[in-house]
Amino acid sequence: MSVALLFIIFVVGLLIAIPVSITLGITAVLPSVFDPSFTVGAKYLIRAMFGGLDSFPLLAVPMFVLSGIIMAKGGISRKLFDVFAYFLGNLTAGMPCAVIIPGLMIGGLLMFYAVFYCRRHGEDKEKLRAEVRRLHDKGLLNVVKESFFAILSPVIILGCIYSGVASPTEATVISVFYALLISLFVYKSIRVKDIREILREAVKTFTPILFILATSVAFSRVLTLMQVPQTVSEFISSNFHSAVLILLVINLFLLIVGMVMDTTPAILILTPILLPIVTELGMSPIQFSVIMVVNLAIGFVTPPIGVNLFVASSLTDVPVMKIAGKSAPMIGYFLGALFLTCPVYLIRWMNAGKPLIIRNFMR
Repeated sequence: MSVALLFIIFVVGLLIAIPVSITLGITAVLPSVFDPSFTVGAKYLIRAMFGGLDSFPLLAVPMFVLSGIIMAKGGISRKLFDVFAYFLGNLTAGMPCAVIIPGLMIGGLLMFYAVFYCRRHGEDKEKLRAEVRRLHDKGLLNVVKESFFAILSPVIILGCIYSGVASPTEATVISVFYALLISLFVYKSIRVKDIREILREAVKTFTPILFILATSVAFSRVLTLMQVPQTVSEFISSNFHSAVLILLVINLFLLIVGMVMDTTPAILILTPILLPIVTELGMSPIQFSVIMVVNLAIGFVTPPIGVNLFVASSLTDVPVMKIAGKSAPMIGYFLGALFLTCPVYLIRWMNAGKPLIIRNFMR
């Protein structure tokens, strides 16, 4: 079975509204159905799915979901937000800008879009002013005092990770217990009898996500056995000789991979294949890792899979395609940040005295 036909079936399955996880599972099984000599059968794929989920780092996914739900139900997220709203709430798009600081460059571009969108479409200024007035009437000292334990939550989580006290997965467990204790005994915003409903909502949220991750692992195994990454690598090496073109093709390829494959298997599969190509051009492994992670992160919010889109859909009950449509401009700014990142590496190559790179760059 050809790779092109496999991807056509995958796209058709998505277009006729078959769930993404089921579509991935079907396309992963099809090569063995059409070709009995194919080394992967249904039993192997099932083992691959369970093996893909049997991962200590992956345990962070349900734990972060549970922690986020507890913080939302317990009012911790709201109190953390109040501190930023106190300073930014009266500005145009101040409320959105108070929560989209994931990184300096990407965050700055997303904040620019938020300001543009709010100026064009307007805001409920009366409601915003009333909320900010309420916070200002309390005074900064009282707002910070009320939000102290909420502010402390990211400090504890990140502090445990960067100090080496706990791994990221262990830090998620710490965040769950911290959020639960603060919500129960400090803010008293949830009761013991509410925990059952919180757990039910958490399971309902992360189960579809884990199913998508499991089937994407199986699908990635099939792609590996069909030698798709090797084929792409050979195609890039033999058809492109300009550093700029190679970089653009790799970026495009990683974007496409991020749309249809989970980040972890994508990194494990593609890094050994693509790293020799970029190091031969003069790019350091660290620089390439930045480009790869940003590309795959963009893929995480880009259809057809876009795991983060499904997370948002599960939390808000808004259809995935509607969220995808609204997120399209933000994806454009993500791509803009990626575009701004790449020339830095080209300049470094030129300053490092790479004559071949400079000639290719000038083509």
